[in-house]
Amino acid sequence: MNQPPNAFVVLRAAGTCVILDLTNGQLPAIAHWGADLAGLSLDEVATVVAAGVHPIVPNVVDQPVRLAVLPEHHTGWVGRPGISGGRAGLDWSPHFTSTALTVDGVTAGAEGIGPVLLTLGPAVLEVTAADEASGLALVVTIELTASGLLRSRAALTNTGTGAYQLDDLVLAYPIPPVARELLDFAGHWGKERVPQRRALTVGTHLREGRKGRTGADAATVLHAGVPGFGFAAGQVWGVHVAWSGNHIHYAERLFTGEQVLGGGELLLPGEVVLGEGDSYATPWIYGSYGDGLDEVAHRFHRYLRSRPGHPAPDRPVTINVWEAVYFDHALEPLLELAESAAAVGVERYVLDDGWFGSRRDDHSGLGDWTVSKEVWPDGLHPLVDRVRELGMQFGLWFEPEMVNLDSDVARAHPEWVMATRGRIPVPSRHQQVLNLGIPGCYAYIRDSLLAILAEYDVSYIKWDHNRDLVEAGTQPGGRPGVHAQTEAVYRLMDEIRAAHPGLEIESCSSGGGRVDLGILERTDRVWVSDCIDPHERQQMMRWTQQLIPPELMGSHIASGTSHTTGRTHDLNFRAATAVFGHLGIEWDLRKASPAELAELAAWIEFYKQHRRLLLGGDLVRIDFPDSSLTAFGVVAPDRSRAIYSFATTATHDTALLGRLRFPGLDRSRHYRVRPILVGRLPSGLRPPQWWGIERDLSKELDDLTAGRGPRFSQVTAELGVAVSGDLLSGVGLAEAPVNPDHAVLYEVIALD
Repeated sequence: MNQPPNAFVVLRAAGTCVILDLTNGQLPAIAHWGADLAGLSLDEVATVVAAGVHPIVPNVVDQPVRLAVLPEHHTGWVGRPGISGGRAGLDWSPHFTSTALTVDGVTAGAEGIGPVLLTLGPAVLEVTAADEASGLALVVTIELTASGLLRSRAALTNTGTGAYQLDDLVLAYPIPPVARELLDFAGHWGKERVPQRRALTVGTHLREGRKGRTGADAATVLHAGVPGFGFAAGQVWGVHVAWSGNHIHYAERLFTGEQVLGGGELLLPGEVVLGEGDSYATPWIYGSYGDGLDEVAHRFHRYLRSRPGHPAPDRPVTINVWEAVYFDHALEPLLELAESAAAVGVERYVLDDGWFGSRRDDHSGLGDWTVSKEVWPDGLHPLVDRVRELGMQFGLWFEPEMVNLDSDVARAHPEWVMATRGRIPVPSRHQQVLNLGIPGCYAYIRDSLLAILAEYDVSYIKWDHNRDLVEAGTQPGGRPGVHAQTEAVYRLMDEIRAAHPGLEIESCSSGGGRVDLGILERTDRVWVSDCIDPHERQQMMRWTQQLIPPELMGSHIASGTSHTTGRTHDLNFRAATAVFGHLGIEWDLRKASPAELAELAAWIEFYKQHRRLLLGGDLVRIDFPDSSLTAFGVVAPDRSRAIYSFATTATHDTALLGRLRFPGLDRSRHYRVRPILVGRLPSGLRPPQWWGIERDLSKELDDLTAGRGPRFSQVTAELGVAVSGDLLSGVGLAEAPVNPDHAVLYEVIALD
């Protein structure tokens, strides 16, 4: 029989240290999560653990309260417990005793005379525990990744007699008392990931997602840090729940001063009832610590980039035809779009909604995944074949989880529509939800998609999900089905990817409504927002990158007048914004002028030359007191090159902003800084003296966009200045003022 673990464990990676107390058969508790601590002895670790034990104060329990990763009510912890549930009112407060510890699959930390010290780098710990009286067994997994991310999950098994209804299973990470300011995100359709700050006061800051999907208003990453923390500095801790269904993020401060960040899946009443021997596993709960928000983000980015199969930075430039034709599908216009796209350098062509069944608008046909004979009498072959002849990949839009009631599948199987007690939920976007938790429904959708993928050379799926799950039950009784639906979606994606290993999938959900690390285990990018207005995208992309790196963000150049906001922008600003993500186009190129097409081709050329840096560099976001300036950059991991963007999105408070800094470089090296001028000059541009302009570049840039004259790199090669990284990071260079909603880009290259 395994012996209870009796150990202190120190995990260290990438400047992060986690100290775990696993002594005396107790559940694991975090004694330190934060900055690295090197060379700790057993006595020092024991002191760290002991120094965190609070003295007994009046009107609390008569022994110190120990906070485990799974908080336990029996210890006297009066915050949110890790487990809520029971058997008809019994077994609701379990008392677990750990029985074994494994480290990277090897048993460790058995009992002895005293605790042992295990000092490790990145590692995976698995602690098994049981409460025989409550009839429950538990496995808690804790991992510190090579990038310094702390992640954990728990699995609960019913080992007792009779069913156990699980209402809640959440994990929590303690944070120090200096973390007194919170940052998370709100938002809505067309304006995702809006940052919001507030003080962490006594009580609970609770963010619940009850939409059956992550949500445009999701917390995404819930941070707590020292007051005033920014991108570059200030200790900050953040948590993310890697789950695409209903979920919880919370921050809690007790009257005793203890503070935690935590989260898990939000379970609906009766949604998880464990029969004898049944188990439930939480999603991964990720924690990231850093000095500044950029360091927190870098840990997520480096973890994602370390995964097998993570998309390479040389991702194909894409065109999606939605804002060009909407539902008006016809072969000739779509072929014309393909010709225009290939001519400007596009590498992937995506046919959006409207190609199947009776889907001529959004009122009917959804769920009937067969090519419309009315619109496509010869199938999609003429379009797919021509796209492939032009050297482009072909992509296709699906919305597998949804259905119009006016569809063949809904008429044949009304019981497949998610509903409660036969009451059809309120419609949203004229559609309902197909219950993939029903085996027959799941098989129909899977087989329909696989049939299309078998017939056509499809390398990319835009996987949409356009409504919240309201009263999402399984007919006829109406038992809640969001948990089963989320697991079924994951399984469906896994099956399709297994059958087509090279297939890429984009997660789209009314835009950016399903952005989380659960869906990104199965997809290759997310659609940041249905709003492609660059004014809005500057902020949405800035904050989406708090979780994911730029290569996972779909970032398109739209038409001059925004489909969602009605704003009109120059191509310069639209392109200068879009190139900092996975570049695409959402524009009816048939209506573009020759000059616009030439300028677009120049931007695509620029992107292709630099995409390995743009999509593979380290993100650097620049704190600046005037909110009219949005400034950021991407810096090569070896600090040899960088590209920065300084975007003016409103009129400045002052006529000039002064010097602008270029952080993230090697301060001991010297660099040449030059403006990047592609296409027409930004409106209102006033070049500063350090640019070294001695002639009017307008004519040369006009020739460039018209396909004449030198390439953009030759136009600007002689401009700029050579200075030290120390000067660029610490002092800066005078700005180049432009009119609102324009951006100036700079390339920085090490001289050595």
